[in-house]
Parts: sequence; C-alpha cells; structure tokens
Amino acid sequence: MDKKNALRAGALASGTTLMMLLMSSPALALTRDDGDDPGPGLSVVETLGLYVVAPIVLFLVIAGLVMVGDKTRKQEKQG
Repeated sequence: MDKKNALRAGALASGTTLMMLLMSSPALALTRDDGDDPGPGLSVVETLGLYVVAPIVLFLVIAGLVMVGDKTRKQEKQG
C-alpha cells in the first residue's frame, strides 16, 4: 500500500470513528425514560465473571467439543 492510500485509509477510519463518537452522545444516557427502573449494579467480581470468565469458559468448552469430534473422526478413518 503506498503512502497516499495509507493516508486516505487513516483519514477515513478516523473520520468514521469521530462521527460515531459524536452521534452516540452519552449525555442522553443521563436522562431517565418514563417507567425506567434499573436494577442494582454489578460488583467487580460479578462483572469480571460475566464478561471475562464466562466467554473464556464457553470458548474452551466449544473448542474441546470440536477437538473431541475431530479425534473420533480421525479414529474412524484409521480403523
């Protein structure tokens, strides 16, 4: 990629990111909607468990199932 295309791609990426940030307007999140009833917040441990540990465990379970299925298929072909 030459320098001109790299600059064009960088400008496009930064412009798109800037527009997305401006359009998301987090100040609107401070205004409560009618009937809004948020529940209690999550603790640090609950947050880490939900957004870090659970996806890793799910990934490992899926990867393990794929590996087991692949091993049984290889054993069927050899036998």
